[in-house]
Amino acid sequence: MGRDRPSAVPPAGERRDDRILAATRVLAVVLVPILLTAFAILYAFPADTGRLFAWTIRPELTPMVLASAYLGGGWFFVRVVHESRWARVSAGLLSVTLFAALLGVATVIHWDRFNHGHLAFWLWAALYFTAPFLVVATWGANQRVAAPPRPEEVCVGPVARVVVATGAGLALVQGLVMFVLPSLMIPVWPWLLTPLTCRVVGAVFCLGSAGLVVLVDRRWVRLRLMVEVEVVMLALILVGMLRARGDLYPDRPLTWLLLGGFIATLVASLWLWRVMAALERGLSEG
Repeated sequence: MGRDRPSAVPPAGERRDDRILAATRVLAVVLVPILLTAFAILYAFPADTGRLFAWTIRPELTPMVLASAYLGGGWFFVRVVHESRWARVSAGLLSVTLFAALLGVATVIHWDRFNHGHLAFWLWAALYFTAPFLVVATWGANQRVAAPPRPEEVCVGPVARVVVATGAGLALVQGLVMFVLPSLMIPVWPWLLTPLTCRVVGAVFCLGSAGLVVLVDRRWVRLRLMVEVEVVMLALILVGMLRARGDLYPDRPLTWLLLGGFIATLVASLWLWRVMAALERGLSEG
């Protein structure tokens, strides 16, 4: 099966010990409070985005969906700070880079929609104009000390691998279509979107691309944190859909398809996590 392939040959004397570099941890420490603050604003006060956020977001379900990405990202970067192995976190940084890059592009495209007189906007712009470069540079530097697979590591089975890769691929395609062709998605989407919010929600979907790591490496150690983040995000989105159920269009087929897909994905992710955790326990006890 697939294995990690180093992105570059390390300098002489560089240790391939799979450690997380200090620069990677520093970046995580900087991002965690930003992400958690944004989550608190958008999820607790979705009706007050005009006063508290970079631009006014309507209806209330959209800021809660974006907030789910922020809490998922907060959990991810907290784990980056505390993890000892690069393999556990490496897959997530590339999807974060894509997410941040898309939001940076959306900011430029819809510049006039933002509240330029609000400090939150300039924090938003500074974050998304710099984060894609910082995150991908950090990933590249840390990848140079990535270690080869360990023979005793638990691997995802072939069926689960196909399911995960298919779901990740569909999320990526969905997100890119929403970003590139908002006029195609807005008329059928389960709740009201504008071109800007369609692109933002599309960027959130693109975070699911982290699951594509199973195509090159079937070790559970590469996927576990991605599944945890997905569970956090899906649970928050489903609660948000319940809170803002009045924002949903029940007569649109995609409403029920999306709701069913979210529930099915959440259940499948929890089942996979439970099965793989049991296999890890069995290996450690054996």
